[in-house]
Amino acid sequence: MTIDVTDLAGRHVTVAGLGVSGVPAARALRGLGAAVTVVNGSDGEPQRAQAAELEPLGITVRLGDGDTLPDGTELVVTTPGWKPTSPLFLAAEKAGVPVWGDVELAWRLRGPDSPPWLAVTGTNGKTTTVRMLASILEAAGLRTAAVGNIGVSLLDIVLGDTPYDVLAVELSSYQLHWAPSLRAHSGTVLNLAPDHLDWHGSMAAYASDKGRIYEGNQVACVYNVADPATEDLVRAADVEEGCRAIGFTLGTPGPSQLGVVENILVDRAFVANRQKNAQELAEVADVNPPAPHNIANALAAAALARAFGVPPEAVRDGLRAFRPDPHRVEHVADVEGVSYVDDSKATNTHAAEASLGAYEHIVWVAGGLAKGATFDELVSTAAARLRGVVLIGADRALIREALARHAADVPVVDLDRTDTGAMAAAVREAARLARPGDTVLLAPACASMDMFTNYNKRGDAFAAAVHELAPGPVTDEQ
Repeated sequence: MTIDVTDLAGRHVTVAGLGVSGVPAARALRGLGAAVTVVNGSDGEPQRAQAAELEPLGITVRLGDGDTLPDGTELVVTTPGWKPTSPLFLAAEKAGVPVWGDVELAWRLRGPDSPPWLAVTGTNGKTTTVRMLASILEAAGLRTAAVGNIGVSLLDIVLGDTPYDVLAVELSSYQLHWAPSLRAHSGTVLNLAPDHLDWHGSMAAYASDKGRIYEGNQVACVYNVADPATEDLVRAADVEEGCRAIGFTLGTPGPSQLGVVENILVDRAFVANRQKNAQELAEVADVNPPAPHNIANALAAAALARAFGVPPEAVRDGLRAFRPDPHRVEHVADVEGVSYVDDSKATNTHAAEASLGAYEHIVWVAGGLAKGATFDELVSTAAARLRGVVLIGADRALIREALARHAADVPVVDLDRTDTGAMAAAVREAARLARPGDTVLLAPACASMDMFTNYNKRGDAFAAAVHELAPGPVTDEQ
């Protein structure tokens, strides 16, 4: 079945899911004249409140039934979290009904004067990189917004009245899976590590979906020199004639790369005579925080901005102006000579490894829901930096066992509790293990839902516990 997005009037469209993506999709489709039915497996108070907003618009909402394809459906538009193996999609496939994601719908609804997309994906660092990119673009005087998986609906942007010069777009692997028509101006895969394999089915499928961000790129496919799998995805992509592969590296860059030379971020890609010349962009000290993985994020953002023609001084000014979101390598306080850092967003081993690599002597607070992860490689890599470890959460035994194998001499405190005071106890134990000059680092390498609503609440609990430490001077980061 072929659907023309310019002729949706009277078409029967099913939206799979509510939330920050489904509600804008349902509104947009109804505004285009479609007969819209929203199906959602959950039937709680938040879903009922959203249904109450949509039903006066003539949108049918079916709560508690996300498996059945409504009769007469001609198109399914899905929110990102729904697995490809969901019964609804299997029924759609059997009936010959196409399935689009909300990003695919937004892409197809773009007008002729729609701004180009600079697109970012990767296992870790997406939101930080997109916000850095938006800050750089703004410093260049461009009208822009950080949108997509960052929590701002692309549909609202595409159908809104605000004019933009360019968009900084964060895309998850879920969104890319359902966006086959997307063709960005330039795109990047920051890194690849096993994640969401229960959704994608395999690492190969996960990587393939990430790689969709490169398809049809017009100017630059930006890859991570330290992660060859990202360059492999560039090689496999079908891009427009003249589109270039641009690498970023924490080392000295070669031609067509951005990198670091003597604490200076430099560009050897978007300069005249890149075989011999390099352009200074910013200092490492301009990156906040200047941890290695965050410098890599800054280089990727700079590469996308430079691909769009942004001048070097805007890269510097944009990085200086950028402030990271909470719970991402966030310095909480210094207490009695010990630094306390909240990286609650490190919900997988790849992110935790990057965080642990940024500090020399660490008391590590870790644990939660492992999501099928293993910890041997992470622990063996970080072992020499560990002063001590405090374990919390449902799957802490997996980390404890890896520590026994690879860091047997490191003191470990195993907290067998999940009550509201558990984080405070963990911080007190970490403070006991730490020495002046050490860093107490919350980098759980696990999801938070065993003990907390989300990683934000977990980070908040850590920060609150740090501020309760006494006696001794506490110095907050300004």
